[in-house]
Amino acid sequence: MAPASAASPKPMAAGPYVLRPLLHDVPLSAEGTDEDIKINCVDYLDGNLYVGTSASELLHFFRIPPDPNDPNSTDTFILASRLLPAYSETSGSPNGPKPGVQQILLLPRVGKACILCNWTVTFYSLPELSPVFGTTQVRNCNWIGGVDLNANFENPGTAVTILLSLNRRIQVVRIGDDARVIRKIDFSGSTLSVRRDSIACVADSRSYALLDVDRQLKIPLMSISSLDDSAPGGQYGQTQNIAGPPENGGHSRSASSATARLAPADFHSHSRSTSLSGLMGNMRGNQRPQGEQDDPVFQQPGTPKSSNTPERKPSPALNDGDKPLPPPPRDSVASLASQASGTGGISPARIASPKPQPGLVFLKPHIVSPTPEEFLLVTGTGPLDPGIGMFVNLDGDPTRPTVEFERYPREIAVDGGAPDVSSPGASVLGREAEGYVFASMGKEFEDGVHQGLEIQRFDVNVGEDEAEKFWLEVPSKDDPTTPAVHTPIGIRSLLASEEMQFEELVKRLCQRRFSPFNGGSATPAVSTKGADSRTASSIERLAREKELFDRDLGSEEEPLPENWETVRNRENEEFVRVLSKGSSRLAVWTGADIWWAVRNPLLLQLESSLELATSKAQQGSSDSSEQRTQLLNLIKTINNREPKTELEFMTLGYVKQRASIMLVAHFLNCAESPFSDSETRQMEASLLDGDLDARVVLSLIPALRNEIVMGQKGIWVYGGIRSLVEEYITAEKDKEVTQTIDSLPRHVLDFLRRFLTAWRNKKGFGSISAEIFRTVDASLLLVLLELDKNTPVGKSGEPGSPRKELYELVDHGVDCFDRAVSLLEGYRRLYVLSRLYQQRKLSPYVLKTWKRIIEGEEDRGGELGGDGELQVRKYLSNISNQELVKKYGVWLAKRNPKLGVEVFADDKIKAPRLVPTDVVALLKEEAPDAVKYYLEHLVFRKGSTAYINELITYYLDIVINDQNSPESRATATASYEAYRALRPPKPTYRQFLTDNAPPDDEAWQSRLRLLQLLGGAHDYDAAAIRQRIDSSLAEFSSEHGAAALSQKQQQPQQQKQRLLVPEAIILNGCLHDHEDSLRLLVHHLGDYDSAVSYCLRGGLSLSFNNTTAPSQPKQPPPTKETQSHLFHVLLAEFLAIEDLSDRVEQTGALLERFGGWFDVLEVLGMIPDGWSVDVIAQFLVMALRKLVEERHESLVQRALSGAENLRVGYESVVRMGELGPTVVGDEEKRGGGQGGARGEEMQEMNEMQEMGDMGGSKRGVGVGGSDDDEFA
Repeated sequence: MAPASAASPKPMAAGPYVLRPLLHDVPLSAEGTDEDIKINCVDYLDGNLYVGTSASELLHFFRIPPDPNDPNSTDTFILASRLLPAYSETSGSPNGPKPGVQQILLLPRVGKACILCNWTVTFYSLPELSPVFGTTQVRNCNWIGGVDLNANFENPGTAVTILLSLNRRIQVVRIGDDARVIRKIDFSGSTLSVRRDSIACVADSRSYALLDVDRQLKIPLMSISSLDDSAPGGQYGQTQNIAGPPENGGHSRSASSATARLAPADFHSHSRSTSLSGLMGNMRGNQRPQGEQDDPVFQQPGTPKSSNTPERKPSPALNDGDKPLPPPPRDSVASLASQASGTGGISPARIASPKPQPGLVFLKPHIVSPTPEEFLLVTGTGPLDPGIGMFVNLDGDPTRPTVEFERYPREIAVDGGAPDVSSPGASVLGREAEGYVFASMGKEFEDGVHQGLEIQRFDVNVGEDEAEKFWLEVPSKDDPTTPAVHTPIGIRSLLASEEMQFEELVKRLCQRRFSPFNGGSATPAVSTKGADSRTASSIERLAREKELFDRDLGSEEEPLPENWETVRNRENEEFVRVLSKGSSRLAVWTGADIWWAVRNPLLLQLESSLELATSKAQQGSSDSSEQRTQLLNLIKTINNREPKTELEFMTLGYVKQRASIMLVAHFLNCAESPFSDSETRQMEASLLDGDLDARVVLSLIPALRNEIVMGQKGIWVYGGIRSLVEEYITAEKDKEVTQTIDSLPRHVLDFLRRFLTAWRNKKGFGSISAEIFRTVDASLLLVLLELDKNTPVGKSGEPGSPRKELYELVDHGVDCFDRAVSLLEGYRRLYVLSRLYQQRKLSPYVLKTWKRIIEGEEDRGGELGGDGELQVRKYLSNISNQELVKKYGVWLAKRNPKLGVEVFADDKIKAPRLVPTDVVALLKEEAPDAVKYYLEHLVFRKGSTAYINELITYYLDIVINDQNSPESRATATASYEAYRALRPPKPTYRQFLTDNAPPDDEAWQSRLRLLQLLGGAHDYDAAAIRQRIDSSLAEFSSEHGAAALSQKQQQPQQQKQRLLVPEAIILNGCLHDHEDSLRLLVHHLGDYDSAVSYCLRGGLSLSFNNTTAPSQPKQPPPTKETQSHLFHVLLAEFLAIEDLSDRVEQTGALLERFGGWFDVLEVLGMIPDGWSVDVIAQFLVMALRKLVEERHESLVQRALSGAENLRVGYESVVRMGELGPTVVGDEEKRGGGQGGARGEEMQEMNEMQEMGDMGGSKRGVGVGGSDDDEFA
């Protein structure tokens, strides 16, 4: 079915109705020889089909329902009887062929049937068609009908009132136990009547009218032909009383006083909406021209001639009472058929003329009642001209816009529009509220005239939505796919409807198991890991993985029962069959075949639209964008439609999925006309909104097909979707080229990236199986890996880039973990693989992967870069597995000792910390080069003194090994010479050494640390250390012996220590060999300030005062005797300086600053006689000044002591006076006297001693007390 305005026949399934077989090859002739016999009328009730033929036979068929256990079985009709209804031959009847059975009127309420055969009405019982009412007949009858359409025909036992259209009047007959005329209406020549309650719409050969059958009132309506002006003026729309004599006229009213127009939404049904359309088997009158067709579109104004029927006598209750009317003048039909007028509206003022006009074409009247308050009347100008359908209410006023027929119809019928109480039940397919009008006609096409049905909505306002017309043709008898275009078509609304099943819906909407692989097997036939694949080297590996997956899956899920798939299919079919039932009450016939005109399911309509769009694109449209435009428009239409029933919900989902698949297939093969961005986005949205399994979409892409994962139950989709996808897969397999992932265009990869990413957002929905997300994750990973191949090596992922999305994918986790590992390994993306392991918290695999990258294995992304070792170190701090920390900490210490030691030295590490002794032992065994760094951590950062000796040993090894190199020896010697060359003031040598240490020189830094440890107050074996230095440097120390002093001044031991002078100084100080230390400081280094400091500190330390130095025990300060001795040694060394100027300068400075430590006479004896007195002038002045001060102090002290003695003596006398004399014995007197004298002598001696000590103390301090803090 297609729009009626098309230029050629179109597929018949796209419209709102479709033909379903009711009965084919009806035996119209008992002998089967007369091929001119046709079907005139059809009716159906309770499984009984009644067919009236042009051979004056009534065929009764009985329906045998299909086998409920066989879905492929259909209804079967068997011929129950072949009846020849009685009819009367009149004297005026022509000798030509008779019309046969003209009407079948079934009255189920009273169990009767009225048959109009050759203008004679007879009565029969239902359903067996046995004659009733004796020999009662009604002759010269043009029409039987007028049954109240508002009454429910299913109420049994109630008499039914019908209308018999006779030549001169209409008889109102009540059918019950008998047939009785209850009223006669003076309306001559009626040929058609349709009634609602007491209002009947009737038609004669020229015009329509409304009759009130109870009050016998008449409202003339429009003429059938708009060219007929024979009606007297002023009568149209005026109410007339036809109960009395015609000349009396009647009470009339204006048509303007009729009721207001009724909108379709205002119809409140109290009965049924679909009328029993009057099917005219003959035209008015019993005289017909020779050779006229039995079912003409128009009729001549002739009437049948009355004659006596000798065979039967009429019943006294029913009498035709009519005499034949004289035949009117014959008109030329052929000449009028060529005259066509416009299809404009018919004015009520145009009244038909009572006399026939020459050349006027008499059209067949058509009356149907689409709603309980309306009648539809058809007018026109000629059989080949358009017809107009007008809607009037029960008062004769127009109610809605007119409908237009392309040609004046042969027959019309209506379906739907309002609820119908006579309907046995609403169709499950729904949409009964949509009202359609059918018109049987011929239509011009490119290949000639086609006979068919024009179908259009009558309940759509033109201003809101232009009514779309559809064209429906019956299929050919020889070829069901080809329309029978030349056979006239009859149509009738039957009394009862019949329920039927749409197996097409069952076939398409039933869920079926789908497998995208060859032969339905779940094992891929061609792996993406083939020749061009980046994921593996052989198909066998994939097979093994698949077997492992199946085994694991089988262990997780319960085994399925036997025949589970058959049971599920059957359940699905039963469910869909409940929804896919429809009903129809429209019969369509042509030739010897009868069909049901059934509401076409929405699914079949939309699917036909899809196929139509595809076929147009395939039939020569060079612009392939036409197809996708139509598909996208259809999807947009579906999205704007809200489903009202469960079937409609499934239908819209199915069609959306089908259209989306067709779009994807077109998208994958449209290299010449690619999709725009907007079209691609719309396609993606339709795929997601349609809830189509992502695996079905991926099955269309061979490069990703083998990423599909299926569980035990497989993939279940609509049967129609499965068939469509299998067609595409089969067509693709016929091609010789095998598609791989790297052969996909960029726009396809981008589409897959967006589509699969959107699918991942559905994670967490319980209705989606895990296998889908495993497939989606694997496919998305493969697509992103392919897109990321061209990203520069080492570049981090920018927002929106494939690399960034790749990171997000693995960081958020994938369900296809094993497959992801295989893909990343195949693409050599080890860093991304490590991120995948991190997401799963698989620390051993993370570290193992990083180790592979650091050790040089190919990583095509290069994201780890040069800081891989640092990444390992940070990661080890954040894991709690001690064994992993130990394993990879040692591995890292081997490669990068400093960084590896940080793993074991980190206080914030999550793993349980190892005991330092265990770490030292482990590093000594596995990473010897890292032991020193760990010991430095323990000693300098943790302040542990237990490892100082061991650390000193490591430092000595480094320093001594470094001195084995001639370059290092030259560097050390040059540093000594450079320092000695500095002029005062200059920094100490230790500061000079620190400032000039290369930051990346491990030996130099180790020497600084060694000096720091040796200079600290730590417990180490200084003698052993010096012995090791002496023994290690003995072989090359002699060649540097004459650098500063003459051989006579140097001792053999000093020569060996010249390469490590600072170390020798510190060690000599620890061994109390202060003279050697001072000698080295003065003569080898020229570090005079350090020499002075050495004397002040007593040689206790020469440390660098580093804040990172381990804590040192506080040592007691040196004694004054030690300090004095060291200063005297230093003075002697200063006097031995080779350079005279330095000798004089340093000696003068020492005596000036620390002269208090020296005796004047001793100094004068040591100073060479040739020196100027100015060198020691300050020393002499200070010494003499000190002597004067000491003398004055002594005098003051003596004076103070004398005063003190007087005070004490006075206090003693006073005290003795207070105590008085005491008598003692002789012995005690003697003892006391001696003791007293001795006591006084001792007191005097003590006082003298104290004064002497104070004087000596003053002399010993000198001027050096204030300078000690300055150089400390």
